[in-house]
Amino acid sequence: MTSKLRGHPGFLEHYQELLGAWTRRLRDRARAEDLTHDAFVRVLETPAAEVQQPRAYLHQAARNIAVDGYRREDRRAALESLALAPDAAAGADPEAFVQAVQLADAVEKALDELPPNCRKVFVWQKLEGLSQAEIAERMGLSRNMVERYMMRALKHLRGHQAIRYVVAASIVAAAVWLGWFTQLRHDPAYQGQFATVLGERRQFDLPDGSHLELNSRTRLSVSFVDGQRQVTLQEGEAMFSVAHDPSRPFVVSAGAGTVTVTGTRFDVRRDPDQMQVAVESGTVRVQGHAAPVVLTAGLGSRIGEDGQVSPAVPVNTADLTAWRSGKLVFSAAPLSEVVREVSRYRQQPLHVSGKAAHLRLSSVFKADDTDALLRALPSILPVSVRTLADGSAEIIAR
Repeated sequence: MTSKLRGHPGFLEHYQELLGAWTRRLRDRARAEDLTHDAFVRVLETPAAEVQQPRAYLHQAARNIAVDGYRREDRRAALESLALAPDAAAGADPEAFVQAVQLADAVEKALDELPPNCRKVFVWQKLEGLSQAEIAERMGLSRNMVERYMMRALKHLRGHQAIRYVVAASIVAAAVWLGWFTQLRHDPAYQGQFATVLGERRQFDLPDGSHLELNSRTRLSVSFVDGQRQVTLQEGEAMFSVAHDPSRPFVVSAGAGTVTVTGTRFDVRRDPDQMQVAVESGTVRVQGHAAPVVLTAGLGSRIGEDGQVSPAVPVNTADLTAWRSGKLVFSAAPLSEVVREVSRYRQQPLHVSGKAAHLRLSSVFKADDTDALLRALPSILPVSVRTLADGSAEIIAR
């Protein structure tokens, strides 16, 4: 091979450098020699006139070969190896690559410490280049909430001395690592979009064996990536029957809150101003902006739009999830809550005002016939129902 390379001036002087760099990284002389050999074989397949920078070309060839190999191995091993892969084209020196490995470990640890929504916002903005407006639309949040998540992530990451330069993207080694981090860490193994329209209920099975039941007017997305099964509930309500897998947590994000489980049955509902969680079986962790709340079977919680999580309280999961069989069950529920629930099943919303909002209703109705509820309501409670000009209805006290 040495004699053949004489037709490619400038390559031989970099042989030992390349071999040494990969030997230190792989800690395996034989594998490093194989990689270096393959890189030089690739050189022989390229006309010398096409190579303007021999050192850069050689190191890039070696890294490309490593990528092909490591994609078939564990992602973590690939991440570490590519973090140190010499990027001669960028002009980095060996010390920068050693620092890149240390930064890779520090950044990954710091990111894993962040709540799921904070981590998503940071990765999508800093690593994937999305604007806060694009992130807000993707997550179904306000831009103010996205900005708050970003500020929290930056504050957390800047607290780690070893990765301050990564956050600021100010050194070559960090930039090299971040590019590969984005490629390897966020390549979804599965993605899906699910939705229902007014009056529709649907069921879906996921590749991991989990089962979804979507209520009326619900939209959610599913992504299996980075050792997690991630769900974003944009609007509506869903019942999750999660296949047990401790190695891949199942994380549901809805507004300012997240729910994390490994295998259980629970219901999540997203309203404009809050997220509600009720657990039928198993254990879930509800996370907002403060300490998480752990829920077990028969318990529920709410997360406000400010990220505050309410304490766990007993709930009737059978009543809350009666929508799965097409029923609306109310047990001493204030009319304000009844109106919120029934509006989800009507083309035009309901309204309630004054003292009527505090009256309580106990009854069962069909979800696909909410007009029957309005006809019956005046005979159950001291209220009247009137139709407004826009086609909506209003409940008022008599």
